[in-house]
Order: sequence, then structure tokens, then C-alpha cells
Amino acid sequence: MTQTQESTRSRTFSWSDPTVGVDHLGRRGGLELIRAMIAGELAPPPVMQLMDMARMEADQGWVAVELTPQEFHYNPLGTVHGGVISTLLDTAAACAVHTTLPAGVGYTSLDLNARFLRPATVDSGLLRCEGTVLQRGRRTALAEARLTDTRGRLVAHATSTCLLFDLPGAPAVPPPA
Repeated sequence: MTQTQESTRSRTFSWSDPTVGVDHLGRRGGLELIRAMIAGELAPPPVMQLMDMARMEADQGWVAVELTPQEFHYNPLGTVHGGVISTLLDTAAACAVHTTLPAGVGYTSLDLNARFLRPATVDSGLLRCEGTVLQRGRRTALAEARLTDTRGRLVAHATSTCLLFDLPGAPAVPPPA
């Protein structure tokens, strides 16, 4: 990806075929799948390239993703757009839920309740968003995400509920112990 600082800015990015990763959903558990993306064995989803999300970490029930704010993230007020911040919060919360899922189980976000606490700009430095599963049941999971700037200040916070479902053709999976 490139960004120029001339009077007319431009940005170019590329991505891999997202259906390749989808083919692994029924065969790999969520944590295994996300770790394969982190290791470069599977391509990340295109939204990560679109938003310019950087490094990702994952463990059972927890995910962290990072983004360095750029001008192309800005709203008309000269700060990072709330949609970009919401995307980071949704990514961290939902992927944390994903790390708890066995092979053959999918999810989708039912809601995202975000609170924006301070503006983010290029001067904020690296933004780090950590998602944690608060509770997982048979059909829904509750997670939270916290977005901090390079000084460790809380920029935004969110909670999210995800709907869990069996993927077509996959055997039903019992609820967690």
C-alpha cells in the first residue's frame, strides 16, 4: 500500500481471494484459522487490507489488532472516522469470539454498542484494539473491545453480541463445557 503526500493524495492496495479462507471454516477451529492468517498460511480478509490493519495476535477468547491512523481514515473534521474505529472494535470483539469456535461453527455480529471517548488522529500513533469474550453460550456470545492509543489512553470501547450457528454441511457441535 502506498500513500503520497502531494497535494492530490492517492492510495493503492491489493488483496487475495477471500473464498480460499472460507473453505477452511468447516475444517479448522476458529483459533487455528486466525493463527493461520497471522502466520501467513492463509490470506487475511480483504477488509484488513482496505482499512490498513496491521499486526494481529490471538489466543483462546482474546484477539488484538493494530492500526496506524492515516489521512485516508479521516472524516471531514480531521479525525479518524467513527466507522474506522467501529470496524476495529467489531473486528477485535468478533474475532475473539471466533477463537472459541470449533470447526463447523460460524458467527455473525448481532450488535455493536460503541462509545467514542477521545478523537484519534495521525498524532495518536499506533492504535491497538483488544477484544475479549465475556461469555459464550450455545447460540450467542458476548464480547468487549477496547481501543487504546500509543500512550495507552482509552480511545473507544464497545460490547458486541454474536450469533453462533452451525455451518451448512457441518455436524452439530455441543455447547461449551
